[in-house]
Parts: sequence; structure tokens; C-alpha cells
Amino acid sequence: MSLKPTKKTDLNKEWYRSRDDSPFKRNLQPEYHLIVTEGTKTEPKYFEALSDKIKEKYEDRISVQVDGLGDNTVNLFYRTKKIADESPNVFKHVWIVYDIDDFPPENINLAAELCRTHSSEQTEYHAAWSNQCIELWFLLHFSYFHSDIHREEYYPKLTQQLKRKRKGEYKKNRDDIFEILNPYIVTAIANAKKLAEDNEGKTPSKSAPGTEVYRIIETLKPYLNS
Repeated sequence: MSLKPTKKTDLNKEWYRSRDDSPFKRNLQPEYHLIVTEGTKTEPKYFEALSDKIKEKYEDRISVQVDGLGDNTVNLFYRTKKIADESPNVFKHVWIVYDIDDFPPENINLAAELCRTHSSEQTEYHAAWSNQCIELWFLLHFSYFHSDIHREEYYPKLTQQLKRKRKGEYKKNRDDIFEILNPYIVTAIANAKKLAEDNEGKTPSKSAPGTEVYRIIETLKPYLNS
């Protein structure tokens, strides 16, 4: 029996509807995730390593596609949606990863709102923003951090933590950052959730510091076990 993911062209076919009526067969369908990042190096390398980790054991159950587009906020959303719309496969979750940086607050918040309004029962869009940058998510693997600092100040703090683990200095685009951080994801998720509680009711642009990247990892965590 084929374990290939459902294609959009098959959704309305009689044979597919009959197959979908069977809970057993429905569970055999792999779940598709799309992760699109604002960055073209640091973030794709992190999430591609995550995807590779999942493929080691669960390739027939879940598929994670990663694209680094080099765009931001609203433009990033529409380019991501185009990828999802044109794909022959149905993405259950679409994760849009971007930093707050110095973009206009209205664009930052609109990107998150677009994810909410374009979500459907078939495909859910998620704004996985970080205020100010994804390095906050990295730092939360080691300790809870709630100071609103400039993004460049995260680098020496990460270097300090990595040196304690004898992992050298932090540099953007490191190929091994996911493998270094993976043992501490439970801590990172807990710390990010605590920040989310502190930021409850605030817009993304006002949630400083804060990150929604943990939602990706929490969703995919069952497939990251060794």
C-alpha cells in the first residue's frame, strides 16, 4: 500500500473519499509541514537539520519542507502562500519564520493576522516570529531570558553559553546549531511559553522579548526522539 501524502488533485475523487472514511488508512497518510524562513542561512540550516532528524525514523509519517526566501513580514506571507497553493501536496501546517528586527509594527502585526485569517480546516498558517531575532529562541535553550535587548547583544550571550558546553563561539550560519541545542528543547519550550504568558494580549511588535518558534518545535517534538 502506498504511503505517499495526499495530493490536492485527489481530494475530491470518489476513491479518495472512500479511503478517507477508514480511520486506519487515514492514519497512514503522512502529514506535510512547510517551514518558510525570512533568513536564507541561519534559519534554513537549523530547520533543515530538524527535518533531517525527523527523516531518520519517521519519513513515512511526516514530511517537513524548508525554504529560505530572504523576504520579510507581509511579503514573506504572500510568497509562502504561493508556495503552498502551487504545491501538489496538502500542507497541514505552514510555518512562517521571521524576525521582528526594525520592520514597521503594522507590517509585523499584519503578517500574523494574515496567518490567522487565511487558515482553514485543511491548512493552518502560523506566524513563528521572534522579537527581536531567532537567537532569542536559541538562548532560551540555556536559561530564561526576559530583557528587551538589541538583536546583536544575543551573540555574545550565546557564545558564553556555548563555551560553557565546550561548543565554541556562536556565529550565524553554524551548521551544527540544531544538534547542539536539541538536547535542551524541553527547557527552551518551557522558557518560551513563560515569555508568551508574560506577553499575553500584546501584539507581536510589542512582545519584546518573545518568540513563537517554540510552537514549531513543540508540534514536531514527538518526531525528534532518538
